[in-house]
Amino acid sequence: MSALAGLPFAKGHGTGNDFILVSDPDGAREIAPAAVAALCDRHRGIGADGLIRAIRSDRLPEGRALLASEPAAEWFMDYRNGDGSVSEMCGNGVRVFVHFLIDQGLVQLAEGQSLTIGTRAGVKVVSRSANGYAVDMGPWTFIFPDHAAAKSMDSVVQADGLEVPRPALSISMGNPHTVVALAELAELAATKLYEAPQVQPLPEHGTNVEFVVPADPLVVDGAGSITMRVHERGVGETQSCGTGACAAAAAIRYWAGAGAPDDWQVKVPGGVVRVRFLPRADGPEHVELSGPAVLVARGSIA
Repeated sequence: MSALAGLPFAKGHGTGNDFILVSDPDGAREIAPAAVAALCDRHRGIGADGLIRAIRSDRLPEGRALLASEPAAEWFMDYRNGDGSVSEMCGNGVRVFVHFLIDQGLVQLAEGQSLTIGTRAGVKVVSRSANGYAVDMGPWTFIFPDHAAAKSMDSVVQADGLEVPRPALSISMGNPHTVVALAELAELAATKLYEAPQVQPLPEHGTNVEFVVPADPLVVDGAGSITMRVHERGVGETQSCGTGACAAAAAIRYWAGAGAPDDWQVKVPGGVVRVRFLPRADGPEHVELSGPAVLVARGSIA
């Protein structure tokens, strides 16, 4: 980790999904996968689900491509999974990232104001509220649309603790997700996520797998409610996954059929996030994710 020695960091989380955050505005530091994995190791490192670098968009090829159409995206969320692999996006991470930018004095954002952020899943607009941050996650799509339309499922998932493989629906939030509906909370608790679930067919770049139990009744006062656990690619089970919460709500809403609500509460081991589906006159509906962001520690990498 010599390339990162002396670099200040912060530790933060969004509903228990935790991150190491570093500021490298000009891209002066090499972020090697092995260094990320070592820092994120929960026994020999700082410990986190991933590492986020704050870098100006014009310092990365992906960021420069976004600036051509979105010049307001000055800052880029350079996100790495806990194993050091590069990831497209993280819904909890982008909230914590904006909170970190404010904490570092890199941006100013009052309640009610919004900030445009560059990510590998495109531009995201983050708004600050009294209770945290809301993120326009953009549209959701089916990964295997023909199968989803024909059968309302497109894959089969096997996980330790489940007696038989389960049907699933694959959804992209800019990154891939495979959603499995379970009948009871006891079944959800019995599912073991130490190892990655087996998914057939597997999306091209792998997938995050969400196991979801719809509430009974599903809808109360116009809002749906689900409980979720998730195995994230390159990480393992996490306390929360923002894009996964959006994908899970999208899948359950699709399965629920006409009349399903646009407003959802998603309970994860680390807390509760809100997912809303926002109709748009000029294109496909967008998904908004809202929840808290907290910084818990600061230090310097040895």
